[in-house]
Amino acid sequence: MAVSEILSPTAPEGSWSGTLIDYNVRAERMGWLPSAPQLQANPLELTRAAAAAGKDPKDYAVQQLSSGALRMSCEDPDHPANWPRNLFVWRSNLLGASGKGHEYFLKHLIGTAHGVQGKDLGETGAQKPEEVTWRDQAPEGKLDLLVTLDFRMSTTCMYSDIVLPTATWYEKNDLNTSDMHPFIHPLTSAVDPAWEARSDWAIYKGIAETFSRVAPEVLGVEKDLVLTPIMHDSPGELAQPFDVADWKKGEIEPIPGRTMPTMTVVERDYPNLYKRFTSLGPLMAKAGNGGKGMSWNTEAEIEHLKHLNGVVTEEGATKGLARIDTDIDAAEVILMLAPETNGEVAVKAWESLGKFTGREHAHLAIPKEDEKIRFRDVVAQPARSSRLRSGRDWNQRRSVTTPATQTFMN
Repeated sequence: MAVSEILSPTAPEGSWSGTLIDYNVRAERMGWLPSAPQLQANPLELTRAAAAAGKDPKDYAVQQLSSGALRMSCEDPDHPANWPRNLFVWRSNLLGASGKGHEYFLKHLIGTAHGVQGKDLGETGAQKPEEVTWRDQAPEGKLDLLVTLDFRMSTTCMYSDIVLPTATWYEKNDLNTSDMHPFIHPLTSAVDPAWEARSDWAIYKGIAETFSRVAPEVLGVEKDLVLTPIMHDSPGELAQPFDVADWKKGEIEPIPGRTMPTMTVVERDYPNLYKRFTSLGPLMAKAGNGGKGMSWNTEAEIEHLKHLNGVVTEEGATKGLARIDTDIDAAEVILMLAPETNGEVAVKAWESLGKFTGREHAHLAIPKEDEKIRFRDVVAQPARSSRLRSGRDWNQRRSVTTPATQTFMN
């Protein structure tokens, strides 16, 4: 499909050449779309190189991108450094339904027998991408490892290197919600998982434990450079309110969070991954919870969770933090921190929004401020979530399409 075929009649004058992937690339490098992998370099090695040069990792990455010494992965997806080597699929039939272009996935991602009948652009003489490096011979079989967690033997499972059988609805404890109604649904285990199947929580917990055991062979406490797109409903979304300029074309300076993706240096404590997976991290108490540019203090909720789930007593990086040992512990963390299930948090969320709008919103949640839904509460009786969305009249009608404040559960 040519760009001209879908170009709006109201599009401004200018060059609209190229292919659809070119516009994805431009959107990614200007911070409008997420991508993974993000840079054509290992971000752990990038931060090490920045430290050796005596520079901040973000400044170093911007300099490297500006000079062309470093490229974004989306600009050359066929380069071996940009291949997705490991893929973990959780209950998604990626190869059979979710991924559009099943046969191309089999050919280029998996590298197995396929039924591709169409010809490549190079064979048909069609227009080639302008922003993406073109290779006449596209690689086949980019993945080294495909692992799938599922309770069905889906198409994706059939092509996987490893299949981890997970528990079904009546074999695990979990939570389920929907924007079609306000009720919180619990899943409880009526029977144990069959044969070697485990709950999703138990599987990921086991992976984390094993990973932590072998990680010190190659990984310690590392610095990771993460690129994220400019978020909706945040000040960054107004970074270019009038004319859009592309830093790679020299039209504007590359500024993370304004003219390109936001860059964040994240500390990865790989040897303690299991300990951190099974406890609530310290940043929740320090930085609070929130989303869409808003945040609120969660110290009181953290203390409640320590009394509810217990505290880590073992020596190490997580001593003194709230435990998350079981699937029910994990559910309790969500219920305690989410405005939908903790009325006090809902009031905080609306108060945080009021700082942006200059209006008072907390009255929307005050009627349920004292309500704190626990996992066993919803098992015993269905519970309605606290008022967090503006498209609903209190105790009256509800709207399933509520455009204003949405979930604050990042």
